[in-house]
Amino acid sequence: MQEILTALSDPTRRAALALVWDGGEHCVCELMARLGASQSRMSRHMKVLREADLVLDRRDAQWVRYRRNPHLAPELASVIDAVLAAETKSERKVA
Repeated sequence: MQEILTALSDPTRRAALALVWDGGEHCVCELMARLGASQSRMSRHMKVLREADLVLDRRDAQWVRYRRNPHLAPELASVIDAVLAAETKSERKVA
């Protein structure tokens, strides 16, 4: 549980998780472009999410692609849904 809370504690990781949470795969290059992060920084963030079992990865030639872990317990997936929804809601209030 601590790994999950640590993974969710960083705004960049939450933003990256939100991008992969709706399904599909995203390469690090795409996440870098969308979030304005360097390749090394984005890879480190994705490693934290992977180690928390929130995302899965696969190598595709020179790229690593990430996707939501479909094997998460439904209760945990619901908590992640709520965290990401709250993040989106607070961003709308600021804008």
